[in-house]
Amino acid sequence: MSKSILLLVFAFICVHCSSDTSEPAPTPTPTEALYFPPVTGTAWDTKTIASLGWNAAAVQPLLDYLALKNSKSFIILVNGRIVMENYFNGHDANTAWYWASAGKTLTATATGIAQQEGLINTTNKVSQYLGTGWTSAPIAKENLITCKHLLTMTSGLDDSTDDVTPASLKYKADAGTRWAYHNVYVKLQDVIAQAANQTWESYFNTKLRDKIGMTGAWIQKDNNSVYWSTTRSMARFGLLMYNKGTWDKTVIVNENYFTEATNTSQSINLGYGYLWWLNGKSSYHLPQSQLTFPGSIIPSAPTDMFMALGKNDQKIYIIPSKKMVVIRMGEAADDVNLALSDFDETLWTKISALFP
Repeated sequence: MSKSILLLVFAFICVHCSSDTSEPAPTPTPTEALYFPPVTGTAWDTKTIASLGWNAAAVQPLLDYLALKNSKSFIILVNGRIVMENYFNGHDANTAWYWASAGKTLTATATGIAQQEGLINTTNKVSQYLGTGWTSAPIAKENLITCKHLLTMTSGLDDSTDDVTPASLKYKADAGTRWAYHNVYVKLQDVIAQAANQTWESYFNTKLRDKIGMTGAWIQKDNNSVYWSTTRSMARFGLLMYNKGTWDKTVIVNENYFTEATNTSQSINLGYGYLWWLNGKSSYHLPQSQLTFPGSIIPSAPTDMFMALGKNDQKIYIIPSKKMVVIRMGEAADDVNLALSDFDETLWTKISALFP
């Protein structure tokens, strides 16, 4: 047998042996598409705890804790689908409840929409839209305050009262030099109404609420405009923000603004964006405090989580790494509080127990 024939036979044997011993390439698991419930109607796809491989034994301790802590409703979405939806203490899917300061993020989002429509620019001074004298600060100091300062809680105005009449909006420090949790952010609603030449409610409903199928209304309470809605409406907004401002294929607020809003917005409180709280930063401030606290806001929660937090423990938690949105509505878990409380840390210990 010639050398060339021997080589051909050897090559054939090697190929044949290889095909016998090799395993077929694995078929890639298709990535489940992000789900959005229809804008109209009550249909909403679900997923089971079992299908996610989560720890079913951790469900009841979580529900028991929620019930114990005066909760009215609780929802977990994963990739847009409902995994848990529970109601407590006479509340149900059709009952409206207040968002409190968690609704600040609705105002922040509408501000981004108004900017992308060219109605406002957040770097412009507030007095450009409201006129001078909207505070009692000296005009030179008032003119330092931009819309972005309202978004970031750095107006420099006195935060000792929630009253937002000019007499109560007193100069405390130059805008941008002091972070203080303050009700003055609500002036952004007036800025948008003035720029759009329509009521705040009309603009909000048309540009945000109705486009994603939310229900609810703004109710004036004392010096604040408070949003009330069902828990599912809160979950719809959380899903919109999980998807970086796009509902299905419709851009509601552009991704550039979303990225600014959900990252550190100033150098004083690293745990704060545009009216969003940010977990996982090296330090943070609390409402009504000028102290800097080291570490993450909620150590037991994922570090990439960003949050809408309201008085008496109204919560929207958004966790990109887990593809999750978590909603909690109810009375104060313990004592009355403005936004953050010890409840967050224990709740996240309970939620984390679900994960394999």
